Amino acid sequence: MAETLGRALPLWAVVPFVGLLLSIAVLPLRASRFWRRNRNKALVAAFWSAPAAGLLLLRAPREFVHSVRDYTSFVVLIGALFTISGGIVLRGDLRATPAVNTAFLFIGAVLANVIGTTGASMLLIRPLLQTNSERRRTVHVPIFFIFLVSNIGGCLTPLGDPPLFLGFIRGVPFLWTFRLFPVWALAVGSVLAVFYVFDRRQYAREETRDLIRDRARIVPLHMKGSLNFVWVGGVIAGMFLPFPFREGLLVLMAGLSLVTTRKEFRGENRFTWNPIVEIAILFAGIFVTMVPALLRLSAGGAGLGLTKPWEFFWVTGGLSSFLDNAPTYLVFFSLARGLGLQGAVAGIPPLVLMAISAGAVFMGANSYIGNGPNFMVKSIAEEYKHKMPSFFGFMAYSAAVLVPVYIIVTLVFFR
Repeated sequence: MAETLGRALPLWAVVPFVGLLLSIAVLPLRASRFWRRNRNKALVAAFWSAPAAGLLLLRAPREFVHSVRDYTSFVVLIGALFTISGGIVLRGDLRATPAVNTAFLFIGAVLANVIGTTGASMLLIRPLLQTNSERRRTVHVPIFFIFLVSNIGGCLTPLGDPPLFLGFIRGVPFLWTFRLFPVWALAVGSVLAVFYVFDRRQYAREETRDLIRDRARIVPLHMKGSLNFVWVGGVIAGMFLPFPFREGLLVLMAGLSLVTTRKEFRGENRFTWNPIVEIAILFAGIFVTMVPALLRLSAGGAGLGLTKPWEFFWVTGGLSSFLDNAPTYLVFFSLARGLGLQGAVAGIPPLVLMAISAGAVFMGANSYIGNGPNFMVKSIAEEYKHKMPSFFGFMAYSAAVLVPVYIIVTLVFFR
């Protein structure tokens, strides 16, 4: 059915999807003032999605309805985790040693699989910046935080990163992503090792007076709003329910978080609805415009010549570096299905699906626009007067640190 529809759709049907993704990639850089307002984002999304929606209503109404349902599930999960994590406050100022910073990043990489990369990033970035506020040579700290907590760390569960949740609602079993643990361990361990060595060198170059001040201002970590972890447990339980009961329970958990969390906790986190509104707007357009592209891929995916796991890893990851990694994942997920390979997981060979999953999650760290939390962390760091590299400066860090890790992952798991 999907292949027949894909062959019947005109080639221009994929233009709205490509146009919207390019708009998301380019407009924040070239028209930042325009892009700052959610109303303008909605206009751009509507501009690209209107022709795709019209075509789908005429040619593929069933697929259109299915995409709307997937969008609802996606936004409800992201919104629930965002709301609940926004009520958890982690206060304190530890001694900013390389060991402490490395522990922060490791804990964040683990926690990302429970409350999502967005939730873990919002919870941990402020105490990490506060811990390092007395040091001067710390430009690299939030950069590695983006690498590990906002991206690579979240590849073990569908809760961790949006691409994996989209795979889950497309038929990938919830616990299947735990098979990525060896890949996760190698990537996280490698990046942590590089960070520790680099941070230790920078720490040795700090001024003595700054290190004395750092030791004098220690405030033990303490958490407020921990009741929200109960609501996180409710979200995890809800993942095993069918639609729409799953979404109903997630909305209930988010509502209970709002009711039971003191307002000052969210105020201390500088919690606003703007990030989740932005995600809801942009992904409304993405979920409409991507349907024709996915149908075309299902019909003619074999023509692209991708068959080997390492090819899927690098091509999926390469596009995830500059386009949002969630729709990129779905494109290659559908492509792998369309190849007609004998796959045991949602119609895809397990190693190919592992390559697609790791590529989308890992390489979202390659640029500021690869994954939503990247820009959030950058913005918060700049609020703390922390100098962040430019767009291409950040990519220089990712090329130097992450590309060698990707090569090692490829050689060990996907060649």
